[in-house]
Amino acid sequence: MQDARSIAPTSSDVEGWSGEFRATLKLGWPLAAANLLQMLTYAIDVIFIARLGEAQLAASALAIALFGLVMWALSGLTGAVAPVAAAELGERAPALRPVRRAVRMALWLAVFSGIGGMAICLGLGPLMRATGQDGEIIAMALEYNTILILSMVPMLINNVLRSFVSTLDRPIFATAIIAGGIFVNALANYAFIFGNLGAPELGLRGAAVATIITALVTLLAYVIAIRLDPKLHRYRIFGRLWSPDWKRFWHITRIGTPIALTITAEAGIFGAAAFMMGNIGATQLAAHTVALQIAALAFQIPFGVGQAATIRVGYFYGARNTEGMKRAGWASIVIGTGFMGLTALAMIFIPKPLLAIYIDPWDPANAVLVSFALKYIVVAAAFQLFDGMQAVAAGALRGLQDTRVPMWIAAFSYWVPGIGLSLWLGFFTPLKGVGVWIGLATGLTVAAVLLTWRWYRRDHLGLTVLSK
Repeated sequence: MQDARSIAPTSSDVEGWSGEFRATLKLGWPLAAANLLQMLTYAIDVIFIARLGEAQLAASALAIALFGLVMWALSGLTGAVAPVAAAELGERAPALRPVRRAVRMALWLAVFSGIGGMAICLGLGPLMRATGQDGEIIAMALEYNTILILSMVPMLINNVLRSFVSTLDRPIFATAIIAGGIFVNALANYAFIFGNLGAPELGLRGAAVATIITALVTLLAYVIAIRLDPKLHRYRIFGRLWSPDWKRFWHITRIGTPIALTITAEAGIFGAAAFMMGNIGATQLAAHTVALQIAALAFQIPFGVGQAATIRVGYFYGARNTEGMKRAGWASIVIGTGFMGLTALAMIFIPKPLLAIYIDPWDPANAVLVSFALKYIVVAAAFQLFDGMQAVAAGALRGLQDTRVPMWIAAFSYWVPGIGLSLWLGFFTPLKGVGVWIGLATGLTVAAVLLTWRWYRRDHLGLTVLSK
């Protein structure tokens, strides 16, 4: 049998703090790169759809707003297989049967939750009509959405397989597969939107078809990679797919549901901020969108480190190694926060080159927008450290399968001091848009402090005791 130490760490596998930093970076950088590449995949869609016209771009944006939120939340739900599988490996690697059953039940959950997510997205029409959207835009968005939602189940299955290969120390597979998906997505958009390469010209519907094709090709790539890699194949995760293990199914659901709700709460504050900025002014909303994209781009790194923290802490949690949990969690927090310190400096000292990723900051026509964006970026720089800290601290706590209390911490932090301060400063003081951003920064800061404090108190709170 394969040596357990080749799969999961023990107290002797990591040479103190320096070894843990190396192990976290080795696992974290492919995950962070995969997150960045995923953003590029979405950007490819926008680039192609924008060539159809403003109306089509607006219609796709409305559909993606709901689809993306549901997809992101359900990815958190199904991604809960990572800490569960990591704990099994830490407890008794290679843990072939427990990991196989956990992944199988996560695949079931991907199908069931994906079908539910599709039903939610079918509510796009009433939502758009309730918010007073243009009738022509609504018609195009619904046509696009009806096709797009068919990609949800394969996307969620891909998310489970990504969690599996990453937990089994193959995160580079996910990076490579997502990178290949960018090429597939661009080629499919080129073919089906404009009728190239012998494909029918479907316009906006073609972009949705391209998304489905990309999801299916990505799924096939994961299946092939798992089949060809001896370490992954020996788990035979596609065997006996029909056989239930309800105990593990509900265990993953119990851990994953608070993660999904946390993601919804966090996404909700940024959605609410966009509506607030829209009430302040169209230019401020545009500037807010650009500045937020830059912050979101930087966030993908600590988000990836947080995913690595979930797996690393999960290994040691399963092994009942409290010292290993401590090193894995704090090393991840230092790495994620340290990187965000660098991005904060970049936002302060070279903001215009960062804005140039999305707009031309030196074009006089953009002068007013840029002036607002520069103000918002300064605030974004201030909360970069805390944004990174809260993301990684939450990831470390997920490694301990602690998700319910962090959910309440996030909901409170984002919606009470966060949105509360945004409303007050944005609409009852001269700060306006800057005030909205100060509120966002406050919410993230409170979340970071409370989540990190909970991580610090993990032993006293009994979080490091393995429970199933």
